[in-house]
Amino acid sequence: MIAVDQLNLTIQPNEFVCIIGRSGCGKTTTLRMIAGLEAASEGNIYLNGKKITGPGAERCVVFQKYTLLPWRSILNNIAFGLEIKKINKKERHRVARKFLDLVGLSDYADALPYELSGGMQQRVAVARALAADPDVLLMDEPFGALDAQTRNSLQNELIKIWQKQRKTVLFVTHSIGEAVYLADRIILMDAKNSGVHQIFENPLPRPRDRNSSHARSFYQQVHQALEAI
Repeated sequence: MIAVDQLNLTIQPNEFVCIIGRSGCGKTTTLRMIAGLEAASEGNIYLNGKKITGPGAERCVVFQKYTLLPWRSILNNIAFGLEIKKINKKERHRVARKFLDLVGLSDYADALPYELSGGMQQRVAVARALAADPDVLLMDEPFGALDAQTRNSLQNELIKIWQKQRKTVLFVTHSIGEAVYLADRIILMDAKNSGVHQIFENPLPRPRDRNSSHARSFYQQVHQALEAI
């Protein structure tokens, strides 16, 4: 079975791109291939002109599950990627504290993951990815398991962080509303053709009002395109 076929996509540096589509259309498979966690049977994927052949430090993934190490403090969870890079303890803790503060959790440096709520743990996962200083942040439905209020709050936090750090973000979601709020471009994938069905340039200025007439209109445009496939 072919998960993704005839996929031709270019993402610009510092761009925030969301991929949406029905279950089975290849959203997560595409993200995992870019991450180097799965290999394409045909074709190639390049980052800054270099072929992707496996995982690399220039790409970090934030999954739907928090994947924090339960025996490590929040500070040491964030510092984990720097530890792998052999950064000395003083420097990696300095960087980890910077990103802990960036996600608003500086008071929880010594806590263990189980002591934090789900939303707080996901903020730690985002901070850990950013602390590793990747060129590309890959996010696979990172807020999908959260309640609506926490989800909206973390979307706001993510936009603030992205505007400060200016990373390239590829964000997979089932939520059209989430994509409309977050993305510069929305990639609609089609399970029938195993590839890109349509690409939407997001016309909404930042900061965005979720409830504006323009947001509702753009939501309907994307929703109608999804319903038609």
